[in-house]
Amino acid sequence: MTTARDLTLVALGMPADRPVEQGDLSLALAGAEAIDLLEIGALTLDGDRVSPGSRAATGDRLLDEAVASLAGQGPHETIEDWLWRRGRDLAAAYVDDLQRSGLLTRPPRHGLQLWTSRSVLADSPERARAEERRASGEPVLTALMDAAGTGDAPEEAGGTPAGDAVTTILAAVGDAVTHLEALRLRRDVESAAFDNVWRG
Repeated sequence: MTTARDLTLVALGMPADRPVEQGDLSLALAGAEAIDLLEIGALTLDGDRVSPGSRAATGDRLLDEAVASLAGQGPHETIEDWLWRRGRDLAAAYVDDLQRSGLLTRPPRHGLQLWTSRSVLADSPERARAEERRASGEPVLTALMDAAGTGDAPEEAGGTPAGDAVTTILAAVGDAVTHLEALRLRRDVESAAFDNVWRG
């Protein structure tokens, strides 16, 4: 299992009254992929610029897609730009992947809804591992959970992620999520103003 799958399993296990924003989760998942790829040498970071590493195949379908998205990018984009590009609809891709793997069962979805309260996470070793990692307060997963807005980091969480590159990626995820929230607020304000005009 990868950090991104662990994060997806944790997010899907959140209570129904504490939903996770799909956009926030997608950006955090892209960050999780970047960290996993960095750790296996499939991605390198020069300052805040990303480029393909020496290892091309990961053995994981979605991570291989992430590697492919790095190829041919030149001049190399910033990590935040890559998060936005790679993160588009990434939460839906991970949910679908978990369903295909038998780790999530749910009724057919309608519209843009990713999952419903009737969704059921399988009682699997993968889920147990993700929950153990969450409960341990592992710094990378905890930081990604915070960025995704799960609000469920354990009290004993502590420590900082190792390495400047990982810290750079996590900071970029935080910045991207903050920017997305600002865009949401602006859209809400503009929508409210439009409604007021029509109400006269």
